Amino acid sequence: MILHRYIMRQVIPLFFAALFFFVLLLSLIDLFANLWKYLSYETSIASIGMVVLLYIPKCISYALPISLLFSIAYAFGDLYSKNELVIIFTSGIPLWNAAIPVLILGVFLSIASFFFEDSIVLPTLKAKKALSRTLLHQQASASNSDVVFKTDEGRLLYIVDFYNDDEKSLNGLTIIERNAEGELLRLIRSRKALWNGSEWTLENPLMYHWDGDIFTASVLPEEMHFIEKPETFRRSSLDIEELPASQARLYILDLERAGLPFSAALTDLYKRYAFAVTPLVVILLSLSLGGYFKKNVLLMSLLSSLISAVIYYVAQMIATMLAKLSYIPPMAGAWAPVFIFLLAGIIMIRFART
Repeated sequence: MILHRYIMRQVIPLFFAALFFFVLLLSLIDLFANLWKYLSYETSIASIGMVVLLYIPKCISYALPISLLFSIAYAFGDLYSKNELVIIFTSGIPLWNAAIPVLILGVFLSIASFFFEDSIVLPTLKAKKALSRTLLHQQASASNSDVVFKTDEGRLLYIVDFYNDDEKSLNGLTIIERNAEGELLRLIRSRKALWNGSEWTLENPLMYHWDGDIFTASVLPEEMHFIEKPETFRRSSLDIEELPASQARLYILDLERAGLPFSAALTDLYKRYAFAVTPLVVILLSLSLGGYFKKNVLLMSLLSSLISAVIYYVAQMIATMLAKLSYIPPMAGAWAPVFIFLLAGIIMIRFART
């Protein structure tokens, strides 16, 4: 259809121009935020350039929704200001019909953005972080605090205040042993435990156990040994945001089997799927926003795009935080903002100027 081709000729150049602008802006923000650190370590220009280059795919991922929002809002706003859409509407063509190619573009970008994030953004972002840590002489500590770990199918529970990876010690150790029905059998406490290469040596351990109906204290029997490897208590070096979706699901299953908290990781995984739908969300918003501008179309389109993006990302951030703190389910935390803004976009299109 000639009309559809004409609308796409208005949108596509604006989209790529906006994408270039926002990618450049995000790259410069990240560069100047860390530039003084690189210079203090006398980092070469080539190394700094490599960090910037590796960050570009992530910048594209961030910039794609707002670029799409701006380009469509501006294109349709410009058509409104020139009364071209008035002619289209008086010809009996509704807004949703005129916007069919744009909606198809949104569906395509939603699908493509997920695979782009999974196959290109994640590896380059991981490489960028690793290179930045190397250039800035940063070392990640494997020590961990507030560790809770289940073993032996949940019958043995380790609670550790602080694990010191340098000296391989468990500080503030509590071990709870339960039977198959989950009933408490004994409780062991020690101020500190040291790894001797094959097992944990507890300092002045105290054991509490049932003696009939009385819970009494006694000395830990010598035949009791605790052989969980120190790696079990280390801070995980895995970042769910750096794992492909398939590996992320396996990682979450491992956390669940080990009895470790997994709500935050599951929320991040769901958020990755939800974020892929963002292009379609912003298209619905931009189609309705474009009809409100008759003057200063460029300025108002840019301003409305930034405001809409900020509101959307803040809503997503709040919902994600609530999900990670287990106030709401992970699925709701990731998808609630998407469905709310999808509904808002459909309602705004329903009452948009036509």
